[in-house]
Amino acid sequence: MSEQRQNTLVIETPEGVRFSMTLASPAVRLLALSVDLMVIIAIIVGFSIALAFLSILSIELAGAVAFIGYFLISICYFWVLEWAWRGQTVGKRVFRIRVVDAHGLKLHTDQIVLRNLLRFADMLPGLYFLGGCVSIFNRRYQRLGDLAAGTVVVRQKLPRQPDLSNLPENKFNSLRVHPHVEATLRQRIAPELAMLAFQALLRREKLEPASRVKLFAELAEEFKARVKLPEDAIFGISDEQLIRNCVESIYLQAEKKATAAEAAA
Repeated sequence: MSEQRQNTLVIETPEGVRFSMTLASPAVRLLALSVDLMVIIAIIVGFSIALAFLSILSIELAGAVAFIGYFLISICYFWVLEWAWRGQTVGKRVFRIRVVDAHGLKLHTDQIVLRNLLRFADMLPGLYFLGGCVSIFNRRYQRLGDLAAGTVVVRQKLPRQPDLSNLPENKFNSLRVHPHVEATLRQRIAPELAMLAFQALLRREKLEPASRVKLFAELAEEFKARVKLPEDAIFGISDEQLIRNCVESIYLQAEKKATAAEAAA
């Protein structure tokens, strides 16, 4: 279930864990799009230079390659980057915004493809006029592509360091002997997912046993889908303990750096 108050998308999982995301305004999305268009233009300029050499061999072939190439560059740019960067492009990274599923679920490839296919409609009659008007009057700032794909664009908050002392003592973290895996977790796990896992750990005692097991099983699948975890690090431990280890691995390094900085000051 989700609702929107004061430009914030609030999502509650079936297990009762709530988290919120700030929606990206049409103005910020337009600025991010401007950056993306500049990147696309730069790519097209480089592509055109290559076509100039190809036209020496065959003008017809160069024309066909140009038609296909310009289409692929303008569309696949968004497809590829939003898939590879979990809902972000160069412009979205610059302005710290991200495409996410409107119900807090995992963003799927078909959603990315659909929302970008409908850019042609959003662009009508030019300069994204239709898509801009739709997003301005939409409660979640969704353009036509977002409405069709069930996606929203949210601001990516700066990572907030949670207080790990609120969690029960962790006697042994099986991931600590794999520093490269811990580093990969910090790189590939989005701040929103890491904070959701932390909140779930804080509220685990308030959950019904069946809901608790289901929630941590789903979180464990999300983490495993993003990071390949060594078999020896996950063998024989529960999903809840796995999430506990992952959360500690993600945040502990930042906590140590903050402590070291305070000591140096």
